[in-house]
Amino acid sequence: MDSNSLATLVYAVVNSRIDYCNTVLAGAPKTVTDKLQRVLNAAARVVTGTWKFDHGLGQILHEELHWLDVPDRVFFKLAVTVHRCLNGRAPPLRRTCRTTAFRPPVSTLGSTNLSINQSINRRLIRDDITQAITI
Repeated sequence: MDSNSLATLVYAVVNSRIDYCNTVLAGAPKTVTDKLQRVLNAAARVVTGTWKFDHGLGQILHEELHWLDVPDRVFFKLAVTVHRCLNGRAPPLRRTCRTTAFRPPVSTLGSTNLSINQSINRRLIRDDITQAITI
């Protein structure tokens, strides 16, 4: 089996398990995601033929295999799901979820409150995602 086929096979098997119920992993403690990250790292070592204590596994994961770390993948998949729900492109079961997006008013004070508004927007987006999960 060539390396591309092996990489595709391992990626499909491992990431299908990571993606299964990944919304439960949103906001999970690092101890939980670290266990899954170890599985992903072991899969990357199988694909690349590196040993456990070889340096640069994170670089191989990102640059050669183009795999995201577990917390990043969970957030990405959740963001895609919420985006699809809000734009009416979700699977039929999830089309019933309804959320209202709240946007704070734009500050008229100029750029001094920009970081405060960005912080509020991030918090509101996170709350919208959490609300969409619980619906």
